[in-house]
Amino acid sequence: MNLDSTIKSFFTVFFLFCLFGCKETKPVDQKGAKYSLYILAKDGKEYLLTSNTLDSGELKPETAGIYLDPKDMDRDVFVKDGFFYHLNRKSNRFSKFKLENGKLVTGGFLDLKDFSIENFNWIGKDSLLLSGLNLSGYNHSKYNFINTAKMETIAKGDMEIPAPSGKYTTLSIGFVEKKGNSLLVGYTYHVAQSVSNYLTSDTLYVSELGYPKMNLINTQKDTRSTYPGGINTIQSYNFKDEKGDYYFQSCPGIALGNRPDLPTAVFKINAGGKKIDPNYFFNISDSKIQNHAYGMWYLGGNKAIIRSERKDLYKGLGDHYSTAHFEFYVLDLVTQSVTKLNLPLDKGTRRECVIVEGDTAYISVNSTKEGNYIWLYNIKTGALKKGLQLGGDTDFIMRIDRLKD
Repeated sequence: MNLDSTIKSFFTVFFLFCLFGCKETKPVDQKGAKYSLYILAKDGKEYLLTSNTLDSGELKPETAGIYLDPKDMDRDVFVKDGFFYHLNRKSNRFSKFKLENGKLVTGGFLDLKDFSIENFNWIGKDSLLLSGLNLSGYNHSKYNFINTAKMETIAKGDMEIPAPSGKYTTLSIGFVEKKGNSLLVGYTYHVAQSVSNYLTSDTLYVSELGYPKMNLINTQKDTRSTYPGGINTIQSYNFKDEKGDYYFQSCPGIALGNRPDLPTAVFKINAGGKKIDPNYFFNISDSKIQNHAYGMWYLGGNKAIIRSERKDLYKGLGDHYSTAHFEFYVLDLVTQSVTKLNLPLDKGTRRECVIVEGDTAYISVNSTKEGNYIWLYNIKTGALKKGLQLGGDTDFIMRIDRLKD
């Protein structure tokens, strides 16, 4: 989600810092690799590693990784069918990359002027919908519909989302979900209070837009929490379950919504509907967690993982990224109960850090005391064990991705 241009600059710097006995595993050729890992090293360099397994072994970015030029790549990258997609806001270039012979090679690009990605959605195998805001002010919603096989624009234009008004100057789009001939768009508004501080509205909004015309049909307001979802190129905040029910997380904590007086919560839009279920409200902050959370991943069987901060362990935004204070909890979406996972405290404010495969959830943890590991969580038994270690110069595991579904 984006704030105004001044705040955006602050958060760009902030999150850059944010995500600033075992046999070593040899790097594998990207064509056969199953996973990619985005690493921030201790010297500030960033690397991309590939692996066939997350279950065991050790990888060191300085020997097994591909160095990423910051002019080409950043952590707000997403992966599909072996390709990496990224928008460079300075050059307006949206690129498609692949790994060949140990190098990141451009497989195509197109220019997206005055555009900042808030969310991406795959509408089809090669059909990508990018929703976002104008880079010049973060006060106007836009979209780009792209054929990724040809890297050509199919359609682009404005989304009929109400612009900020009154004291509010910018907006954030937290999720976009296609339902039949409609798009459901979750968002909220902000106003700058100073160079490094801002205020978010106490209301979240879900608008139904006609698809593909992007015309406004109706809007629903909810004041139980605010800041719905987040930029999904950086971290996941929503999912659809086996029945088609859609869940999303609100993030009013200081690292996103900056409305800590409101609770982090899980909302639901039922499979047969297009509005927030007024009878469902999973209040995370009022559970035994008693903190705010950022990030949510579906495990299946009405269970999900969230990553929650510990307000007693960090001082403020200045050390939020560097202090190990994050805990992982499993949510039961039906009973609204929570279970803490016995994992080391994690660091890094926003990370794409969970992959679910069958009965196993792979969870990356940046532990100050125990090192950087991929942990294996057995969803059925609850058992936890260490898997792949990211050693050497690794400071943060910024994201883990499955290269091919």
